[in-house]
Amino acid sequence: MTRHPWLDCYDPGVPHTLDYPDTDIYSFVAAAGKASPDKTAVLFMGKRLAYGELFGLVEKLAGALAARGVGQGDRVVLLMPNCPQFIIAFYAVARLGAAVVLANPLNVERELIFKFQDSGAKALIALDLLSQRVNNIRAEVGLELVVYTSLADYLPFPLNLLYPLKRRLDKKMPKVAIRRDGRTVMFKELLAQGGGPPRAAIKPTDLAALIYSGGTTGVSKGIMLSHKALVANASQVAAWGQVRADDKLLAVLPLFHGFGMSVCMNTPLSRGGAVILLPRFEAGELARTVAKYKPSLFAGVPTMFIAIKELADLDRYDLTSLRGIFVGAAPLPLAVMHEFAQRTGAELIEGYGLTEAVTAVSCNPFQGTKKPGTIGIPFPDVEWRVMDLAQGEKEMPRGEAGELVIRCPELMSGYLNQPELTARTLRDGWLYTGDIGVMDEQGYVTIVDRKKDLVIVSGFNVFPSEIDEVLHQHPQVAEAVAVGLPHPRKGEYIKAYVVAKAGQRIDPQEVIEFCKKNLSAYMAPKEVEVRAELPKSMIGKVLRRSLREEEEKKWSEGRAAGA
Repeated sequence: MTRHPWLDCYDPGVPHTLDYPDTDIYSFVAAAGKASPDKTAVLFMGKRLAYGELFGLVEKLAGALAARGVGQGDRVVLLMPNCPQFIIAFYAVARLGAAVVLANPLNVERELIFKFQDSGAKALIALDLLSQRVNNIRAEVGLELVVYTSLADYLPFPLNLLYPLKRRLDKKMPKVAIRRDGRTVMFKELLAQGGGPPRAAIKPTDLAALIYSGGTTGVSKGIMLSHKALVANASQVAAWGQVRADDKLLAVLPLFHGFGMSVCMNTPLSRGGAVILLPRFEAGELARTVAKYKPSLFAGVPTMFIAIKELADLDRYDLTSLRGIFVGAAPLPLAVMHEFAQRTGAELIEGYGLTEAVTAVSCNPFQGTKKPGTIGIPFPDVEWRVMDLAQGEKEMPRGEAGELVIRCPELMSGYLNQPELTARTLRDGWLYTGDIGVMDEQGYVTIVDRKKDLVIVSGFNVFPSEIDEVLHQHPQVAEAVAVGLPHPRKGEYIKAYVVAKAGQRIDPQEVIEFCKKNLSAYMAPKEVEVRAELPKSMIGKVLRRSLREEEEKKWSEGRAAGA
């Protein structure tokens, strides 16, 4: 085997290869927790769960779910923000040998219907504030069991008493509309009924998690991740960050995303560390949480750090407990990197990942040579190459662009119900990422473009073609295209360009509202421009790149002029 150049750049203490336990993700994490039952595992809004309590709740929920008919091979949808119930449910489902289907609570009904039907989900564990949405689709998706939980279930006193009052007074909060029947039960009631079920004979190659990329029929892909993949990725992240039992990781990234699930949940809990949960990102709240609870690690996306940096009262908060900050999902502006390091003493370390490999597969070293603007070097047991764009069969010389392909133990098993797409993406053990990169002599890679039209909005992956589909459903729209554009503060945002049908007039704001009704909020265009025609190639294909370059030029000229 050829020695890879990037191995010489590893930090001291980071092994070139790892021994992965031949087990399932529940056992892998539980083994660390059982050694210290009184140690803090989860902190949520001041509520503490020790490891002994956490895994006791996991056992109870697994037993109750088993009594309700959930077993090995079944799929259970989790539809919740970051909260202790998510962690309890995730490992309880894994304990049974069933698979979690991770769904975004922001998904609209159309998106949820597709995920339920495509995955064949048998049960749902959801936040009670989403009950109206569930009621509207329940008959169509045919769930056998629905479990509801409230955020108040694991809030400390007196927040648990004040939350119901806030829910009644806050007109913006969705109304809870739970229809009690034999197939609907509350989370706390279910726990009271549970006891440890028989241990399932789970193989490492069994399906553990199903995560959907995108979010609409015809484009969205169910990415199948095995227990082996989850165990391997958590092991690699822990080794690279040298995560210890005394580390506390701040988890504001959504746990329903591969990044949050693996880096912010599986990794610290597999090492006996603590997870500090925040249900959503708000810059001031995050700064206060760091100052109060002193996490040592934090994983986020660039837009978070931009917002934190711009807090008017940031100097009030002591952020120096952070020894390491992992940044992924989008390019990180150098100015943000430098300023954050000055404020906290912790460096922002850029990395790269994709759900087809659980999440992170590479990173700049924490201590060694960092190359800002690159995605770093591969984790232990991860290999990568840069291949020609035409066929993907010829390895490109150093310094020349091509498609980044990777091989590692955490690769997906494939795309659910899509064998042809799986065969195109996984070839001879290599994953073709669709990203175009350039590798230097030390093995560091710079991503220079996207082969696919992927846009990253606030850390979420968005495929413009999904938005195109909805835009074309608008009654006044003849042609439309959605484009991801750079934003000086937010990273990227969606702008739609539309052409009206003959004799029709288009109200841009009305088009935005139409999209909000049919797409998750972060996918809806923030701006709509009406045009007489769209730029096209000789064969009639709308040129997204041309529109993006046009906008980038206008933004660049405006900045140069002092706008």
